[in-house]
Amino acid sequence: MKFKFNNQGKDYDIEIAEAGGKTLITVNGKEFSFGEERQAAVAAVPQTIIPKRDMSSKEVRAVLAGVITEIGVKAGDIVKTGQKLLTLSAMKMENEILAECDGMIKEIKVAKDQKVKEGDTLITLA
Repeated sequence: MKFKFNNQGKDYDIEIAEAGGKTLITVNGKEFSFGEERQAAVAAVPQTIIPKRDMSSKEVRAVLAGVITEIGVKAGDIVKTGQKLLTLSAMKMENEILAECDGMIKEIKVAKDQKVKEGDTLITLA
């Protein structure tokens, strides 16, 4: 597949092809290859082990230090896995804290604009 692309006044001639299980992309004559070789290089990178959370406690904890900027639930609310519970601002980034399991909000242990440390319990679920 060949096509031309213009970005901010600069023209690009692009060609995409499949060969031997690899994807070859050529941009203005420069070739890039993606496929088995690339995956082998990625596999060699050491993986960080993230400990599994103990879901029996049903405590939502701060994953980093920051400030609570928004609380989107209240005690008694029923929540589903993946639902936004609150927002934690840290290092100039807004981090949505999501429910990791279905449940009912038993207790909210923080308030808006409260500073929290990593590991602090923010919400408990019943």
